[in-house]
Amino acid sequence: MSDVIVTTERLRLRLYTLNDEDALFKTFADPYALMFYPQMTERAKVRQWIEWNLRNYQDYGMGLWAIERKDTEAFIGDCGLTYQEVEGARQLEIGYHVVAEARGRGYAAEAARSCLTYGFHQTMAPLICSIVDPRNIASRTVAARVHTDCREFIKREQTFLMFYTMRDQFLTRDKLNP
Repeated sequence: MSDVIVTTERLRLRLYTLNDEDALFKTFADPYALMFYPQMTERAKVRQWIEWNLRNYQDYGMGLWAIERKDTEAFIGDCGLTYQEVEGARQLEIGYHVVAEARGRGYAAEAARSCLTYGFHQTMAPLICSIVDPRNIASRTVAARVHTDCREFIKREQTFLMFYTMRDQFLTRDKLNP
């Protein structure tokens, strides 16, 4: 597996390395990100996040990947595919996190769309989703731009939103927009 997994017009998604710890720590350090990931104030948790993805690369051939801008090579967050449990079923999920100063520029949606395409082309997943805390307006906006449908579900006694795209919907849309 090469270091670069996916490229888009403006971005490169590459494998994490342990050297990404400081940049990832910064991604979760602002007050908005901490509302949804309060545990990421600990450096050990950030390192565990990277190590989890390194294991996912080995076990599944995918995980969350570091996002870099092509023009500056700056680390601006992560995006990729991981398996998550939803109502007792294992679903392929697109996750994304972007540093505060890069938000609002369409990077997360651009990266997530490329992961949706990658996921349907590289796996036989019947659907790909994004699980979103309803309070996370930024993440909801991105997921709504990437996926075709949305529904609520309960996880750990809390309501979450599952934005999703079915394989058939994607393949039809993909044929119409080559």
